[in-house]
Amino acid sequence: MHKTMETNRNCWGSNNNKDKSWRAVLLLAYQSLGVVYGDLSISPLYVFKSTFAEDIHHSETNEEMFGVLSFVFWTLTLLPLFKYVFIVLRADDNGEGGTFALYSLICRHAKVSLLPNRQASDEDVSTYKMEHPPETKSDSKVKMVLEKHRCLHTALLVLVLLGTCMVIGDGLLTPAISVFTAVSGLESLMSHENHQYAVIPITCFILVCLFALQHYGTHRVGFVFAPIVLIWLLCISGLGLYNILHWNPRVYQAISPYYMYKFLKKTTISGWMSLGGVLLCITGSEAMFADLGHFSYMAIQIAFTFMVYPTLIIAYMGQAAYLSMHHENVDVISFYLSVPEKVKWPVILVAILASVVGSQAIISGTFSIINQSQLLGCFPRVKVVHTSDKIHGQIYIPEINWILMILCIAVTIGFRDTKHLGNASGLAVMTVMLVTTCLMSLVIVLCWHKPPIMALCFLLFFGSIEILYFSASLVKFSEGAWLPILLALILMTIMFVWHYATIKKYEYDLHNKVSLDWLLALGPSLGVSRVPGIGMVFTDLTSGIPANFSRFVTNLPAYHKILVFVCVKSVPVPYIPPAERYLISRVGPPAHRSYRCIIRYGYRDVHQDIDSFESELAAKLDEFIHFDWAQNHKDDQQSFENADAQIDEPSMCCLAITDTIRYSREPPYDIDEDPQPASVSIGLPTVESMGDIMEMKPIKRVRFTNEAWGCNEKEAQMLRELDDLWEARQAGSAFIIGHSHVRAKQGSSFPKRIAINFGYNFLRRNCRGPDVALRVPPVSLLEVGMVYVV
Repeated sequence: MHKTMETNRNCWGSNNNKDKSWRAVLLLAYQSLGVVYGDLSISPLYVFKSTFAEDIHHSETNEEMFGVLSFVFWTLTLLPLFKYVFIVLRADDNGEGGTFALYSLICRHAKVSLLPNRQASDEDVSTYKMEHPPETKSDSKVKMVLEKHRCLHTALLVLVLLGTCMVIGDGLLTPAISVFTAVSGLESLMSHENHQYAVIPITCFILVCLFALQHYGTHRVGFVFAPIVLIWLLCISGLGLYNILHWNPRVYQAISPYYMYKFLKKTTISGWMSLGGVLLCITGSEAMFADLGHFSYMAIQIAFTFMVYPTLIIAYMGQAAYLSMHHENVDVISFYLSVPEKVKWPVILVAILASVVGSQAIISGTFSIINQSQLLGCFPRVKVVHTSDKIHGQIYIPEINWILMILCIAVTIGFRDTKHLGNASGLAVMTVMLVTTCLMSLVIVLCWHKPPIMALCFLLFFGSIEILYFSASLVKFSEGAWLPILLALILMTIMFVWHYATIKKYEYDLHNKVSLDWLLALGPSLGVSRVPGIGMVFTDLTSGIPANFSRFVTNLPAYHKILVFVCVKSVPVPYIPPAERYLISRVGPPAHRSYRCIIRYGYRDVHQDIDSFESELAAKLDEFIHFDWAQNHKDDQQSFENADAQIDEPSMCCLAITDTIRYSREPPYDIDEDPQPASVSIGLPTVESMGDIMEMKPIKRVRFTNEAWGCNEKEAQMLRELDDLWEARQAGSAFIIGHSHVRAKQGSSFPKRIAINFGYNFLRRNCRGPDVALRVPPVSLLEVGMVYVV
């Protein structure tokens, strides 16, 4: 009886946990409506209007209308539902999605990354784990070919940058077409003479308000986003059901693929060209994958499958049912024609609100992908403001925000119609989808270890559909499609020039670093003195002494008593756990008081402000000093296994470290085995060139709790080192940062001279400096001028 009651309690507890988990999933699914599906849900406003803008016309036979409806149905079914919901969403990177997540996965499973200062120890990060273990029998031929040819590494990066540029272009075009189409509903309520002077000003006013409110963050008004989108979805599905039942209940027959065949047979080339308007029905589908980190796979899947997808299908069927019985307005096809007069005002109001929500989502996504790009060294430094302390990932970039606003208003005023805006937006959307398809096919082979034939089938099936739509958009080059292409060329040039110059600067630093002997030889005999305080020398190098420090000492023969070489680097993972963020080692013997600190961030991590960074760095140095003396300088007779036997003895030196310290035990400090500067190495191995990866000593995880040992000379040295650290902390800190000027070397090609001497230096002068990006206070900043000849 007792066992039965216990079993019943366990069952009830299990059921309660299941109920809570399902409630949490359903709540996330509801919240995802406002963040993920705002853009996708407003597409019925302009799909039919863009499709029937010029190439085809709505005839009495309804073959064109039913053919377009069939294309819309199967496009929504095959791409957002089958491709994204059932396949692409499974390719998450520790719960994160998007273009950079796929690139990160590929770089971790194959040596194709072009990021500088990679280390073998990066692979030991817990978030670096591979969902599928690497192949042990034999690597796939695809992987071998990718790793062998460096040009393929560059081509892969260019593909990722192309997708990034098109997402940014979509962030410019989506607000324009969404708000403009929603406000266009006023046409049916105003005379022709008045509405042409009202729609554009009202659209521009809404856009200005939308961008002006970005710095407040979406968390302040985000709680109303989901209700607005939910009301809009219920609104368009209700209108759709009304139109289907009232005008043409047999419209559901148009979902047959036969109507697509009849449509293309009758319209031929003009029908193919009109597909550039049909593809607008999937605008915003990429947001399901890009915003995966804010929700869960199950929540996004439930929201789309059971709410967004059926309501959109009903809405499109309702429009087709109404238009199939009304041929008097064949020249002015609009969503608002199918809205009854009694509810037109409320529908217009809800449409405008929904368009603002959809625009907000794509603008936030643009900020996010630009931040990821700059963290990976592919975009000039910009100021990133985190608008919420509680909600991770909500950021605001002032420069990008105002540039987007100006361009968005210029595009709205310049195009003035849905046709041109739709052509431009469609090309951007389809390019991003093609990039995702290409990257996903590599993930299937390299990460999921599926047969190449499966990846080829995925590429051919979905790629052929997307190429069909892409070609239909590209042929509209002179009718608006030129805009995303121009934007992509400009942005890709900026990003590639910045990335190329960043790589060249790193290679210059790598080959011009100073030997450890030079640092150890500095002293009073050479007229160099040590001053109180902590000197933090920022560098991209993970080993050796950077050339900017030698230039600093040459011009100012003094440096701080505590010297820390700081390297802030990005790792191709979304997040680095705080306990694994810092890698600390010595530079020289303990008496020199010089250290190296490597700080690692993922492409979605929030960088610390400078105050918390100083405090945490001092705390990590304190922990490291305790650990280093305990591990490498203990007496031979003493071991940590029998340290508890001495715990009863009085001791002044108790060590209690709660965070995990990651440190390579051998060697205890930097060793200069070769007098050539390029060969300086430390206890944490690094990639000395873009193609070589050095083997690394096993990393040990050590956790101490209340260990004690007797006082001796070694302990006294440790206490003196800790005292020096404390006194230096009280004296203040200085941040030594290189102020670089890059120049192409003699004999360089003309494109390289243009890219380096003009392009990169122009970007460097007009973007944020490293001191602003690191939030260094001006009073503590020391800049060292450096000329890089690359």
